[in-house]
Amino acid sequence: MNVLDSSIANVSLPAIAGDLGVSPTQGTWVITSFGVANAISVPLTGWLTQRFGAVRLFTASVLLFVLASWLCGFAPSLELLIAFRVLQGAVAGPMIPLSQTLLLASYPREKAGTALALWGVTTLVAPVAGPLLGGWITDHIAWPWIFYINIPVGLAAAAVTWGIYKERETPTHKLPIDKTGLALLVLWVGSLQLMLDKGHEEDWFHSELIVVLALLAVVGFAVFIVWELTAEHPVVDLRLFAGRNFAFGALALSVAYGLFFGNVVLMPLWLQQWMGYTATAAGWALAPVGFLAILLTPLVGKKVSQWDPRRMATGAFIGFAFVLWLRSQFTTQTDFTHILFPTLLQGAAMAFFFIPLTTLTLSGLAPERIPAAAGLSNFVRITAGAMGTSIATTVWNDRATLHHTHLAETLGQGNAVAAEAVAGLQAQGFSAEQAWAQINRLVDQQAFTRAADDVFLGSAFLFLLLIGLIWFTKRPARGAAGADAGGAH
Repeated sequence: MNVLDSSIANVSLPAIAGDLGVSPTQGTWVITSFGVANAISVPLTGWLTQRFGAVRLFTASVLLFVLASWLCGFAPSLELLIAFRVLQGAVAGPMIPLSQTLLLASYPREKAGTALALWGVTTLVAPVAGPLLGGWITDHIAWPWIFYINIPVGLAAAAVTWGIYKERETPTHKLPIDKTGLALLVLWVGSLQLMLDKGHEEDWFHSELIVVLALLAVVGFAVFIVWELTAEHPVVDLRLFAGRNFAFGALALSVAYGLFFGNVVLMPLWLQQWMGYTATAAGWALAPVGFLAILLTPLVGKKVSQWDPRRMATGAFIGFAFVLWLRSQFTTQTDFTHILFPTLLQGAAMAFFFIPLTTLTLSGLAPERIPAAAGLSNFVRITAGAMGTSIATTVWNDRATLHHTHLAETLGQGNAVAAEAVAGLQAQGFSAEQAWAQINRLVDQQAFTRAADDVFLGSAFLFLLLIGLIWFTKRPARGAAGADAGGAH
């Protein structure tokens, strides 16, 4: 339910934007607001668990998620929808790490790897179900129902969890919380994300608002680092970055996830705005991403302690680069089958992406530091995903403007082909203005398609560059990786 909500809205963005009277680019705030709030709340999971108990916290998190989903469906404006998505992301933070905690507490240690592999398969169902379900609901009912469907599922999940675990609550005790660190975290992450989201709309650094947000992000980040390195009970343990594997592993995982998620959001926007796809058809074009991932993840979970995770992650990055290179060849004439094929291949890259990189990131850490390390790596990854979405859509729009200018330069007065096209459209009953508007739409379609190709090609190149980061890590000891993968998602 949690992972589904990070992907189900992707194919519904044009419908949400149209219904609420905003541009599709502004509609992406529905995705990024959830991601940022989710990222900020993840590092608090450890403190909240010790304060309230894992079972109570998990059950409350699920119930609050249900409430936030209901509010999202009722939102009458983009501002309120974003506010409720922030609430939804914030209460969702503890759900994924605590689901792993409760699962591992239910199995003997020798079955932990199998349990986590099965857990991983359930999280990979969402990339398949999300676009399909979101597209079908948007086309056949209404977009608010992509949030309402969480209500029965969440209530059932909370009831079952409480029924099984209520007698197995974890010990609780009061701990101080780093309020200053948390405030600084919210300040710099929020300012940076708002700057990225509104930058294109406000003409970047020509706007006082963007300059102020940039200063808040930079100063807030600098003060946050100093404070967290000196605080007695830091909200985020930045000392973990002193470890080579954690530093390079978390960096590779986060940047790669930002690239991956930015492209995941861009694809349905391009398909629906410029290729004439309905939300359902866009969902079908994106759904196969989970098939190979679901088939291969149990194998990866089993073999990650035997094979070199660095080689596995390298294979994943090469796979992502190949998929994105294939997509960079798309034209306005590309058919559904050719759009589907790279998506299917991407599932194999996903299977070899999360578990090996998380294994590398968490290897060599003392057991008592793994929960904090898993929380921090998740925070960095989810934040990178939200920022990747903003950057991808901004670059797409900027490159489209550039391509439109270049294409339009050849269609001015005196161009025989343009004049012939206008004459042909006028012969069909169009006025001169309508004829030029129709040509402009075709130019826009070409410009945005070329711009999407630019983003895909640039992302492919960056994936290849990221391979170098993987090889700065040390290979984990054989047999240790399976246990370390506990913080995988």
